[in-house]
Amino acid sequence: MTIQQKLGYSENTKLLIIHADDAGLCQSENIATIQALQKGYLNSYSIMVPCPGFEEMTEFALDNPQYDYGIHLTLTCEWQNFKWVPVLPINQVQSLVDCKGYFHQSKEEVKNRALSHEIKYELRAQIDKALKMGLKPSHLDSHMYTLGLKEDFLKVYIELGEEYNLPTFLSKQFISSFGLDISSSISEMDLIIDNNIIRGHYSQFEKGRLIENYKNELNNLSFGLNVFLLHTAFDTLEMQNITIDHPNFGPEWRQLDYDFITSNECLEILNKNEIQLITWAEIKNVVYPEFV
Repeated sequence: MTIQQKLGYSENTKLLIIHADDAGLCQSENIATIQALQKGYLNSYSIMVPCPGFEEMTEFALDNPQYDYGIHLTLTCEWQNFKWVPVLPINQVQSLVDCKGYFHQSKEEVKNRALSHEIKYELRAQIDKALKMGLKPSHLDSHMYTLGLKEDFLKVYIELGEEYNLPTFLSKQFISSFGLDISSSISEMDLIIDNNIIRGHYSQFEKGRLIENYKNELNNLSFGLNVFLLHTAFDTLEMQNITIDHPNFGPEWRQLDYDFITSNECLEILNKNEIQLITWAEIKNVVYPEFV
């Protein structure tokens, strides 16, 4: 039985989670995510536990449990002048940090230096910190999808989902893009998302066609379970300083994501194509019903 059928839909239904990564990154990211939930059609987000805006976003999540959220498991700190450190003491996770004690800046550094057992220690600590704050996440996902870089990283990811009885955001597209053999990495039972991960590409952004791409993707959405993956933030001085020299997923891009997902045009496309919005919480209810 497919996940669609388990959710009570036919296989000819276009199911969609509209999801925002990076909540907890900073104030601009938090405010835009909150407003996109309240005023737009965003219906899921995930929180970065090690980041400066974690407590602010946690307070919102606790006060607004009607909104679906997960934990954005974090192993990288990609910005040049905006840094964060692991939840655990650095001497317990030395393979995860650079010479200054910050998370590695690139996925390549994580792939080449991080030890899988230290990854598991740190990510368990991130989840435990969120739970101790009172959060009740609906799923786990991976910042920059670093947990798809190597098979032993992917194994940790899957094991954490099983340990905490939470669905993990897995997709054939992401895993295949890192050159992993999907058949040896995950089983059919593990696979949650296997169709149409929707996201923008830098070439489309450069050409001013990012929103056009989003419209095309939604207008041509396939039957089955889909994810529209966004990064919502405002193009403020704070966000400009954080993302300096990083136009890919920079402030203008994130502002465009916010503008589209709060637009009437987005709603019209969803309605016209009879797209059914669902959440990770609904998936969790059928994957782990005994823990609801």
